[in-house]
Amino acid sequence: MSAQPSHAFDPSRRFVRIVDEREDGMVEFEFAVGEPELFVEMILPQAAFIEFCAREQVLPTRSDGQAIDPADGRHWTLREARTQRLDRHTPGTDPEPPA
Repeated sequence: MSAQPSHAFDPSRRFVRIVDEREDGMVEFEFAVGEPELFVEMILPQAAFIEFCAREQVLPTRSDGQAIDPADGRHWTLREARTQRLDRHTPGTDPEPPA
């Protein structure tokens, strides 16, 4: 007999975690189906976000910052890539092009 998983994937479980509510009225959030660790990053205007949550029958939560370990270089979000300076793309650090 094989061991049973501790929980089965349940696509009826929905998760919305608010990452940021921007001054321009946009809501950045993570949306997951079945497993909160497997999510897509989304952004919608406030009214559309409220409609989305109602349609998906989910109550949003605030990001607790623990979804991704920033010390782990394999994990990053689009928000982090957009808002943080990436040293490897700093002007003046690229090698000279061949002559």
